[in-house]
Amino acid sequence: EVQLVESGGGLVKAGGSLRLSCAASGDNFDAYTIGWFRQVSGKKREAVSHIDPRNESTHYLDSGRFSMSRDNVEKMVYLQMNVLKPEDTAVYYCAATLDYGDSWYREDEYDSWGQGTQVTVSS
Repeated sequence: EVQLVESGGGLVKAGGSLRLSCAASGDNFDAYTIGWFRQVSGKKREAVSHIDPRNESTHYLDSGRFSMSRDNVEKMVYLQMNVLKPEDTAVYYCAATLDYGDSWYREDEYDSWGQGTQVTVSS
């Protein structure tokens, strides 16, 4: 099992950018599907993106503004977020699973979670 730690959150104005990082520790990182989720207080956690380890294909909630990548040597995953909007304000989590199915958007597919990093976008 991998352990995950997110960083890179903060306060940014609408239209700005942030790059979130997810540092992993543990074995076989390159075999894990990694997802990014976000959660607004009082609301259900929603999937933002994921990256498949087999071919590094990605899926996004908003492909026009978000971009995800991974570095298996450094055991890092990144989420580049551009043209941020106030509605992007949330706690962002990275998560890991050894499943390779189509349900990447379901939080119950993931076994390991980081503690989250707060992203706040001001108008």
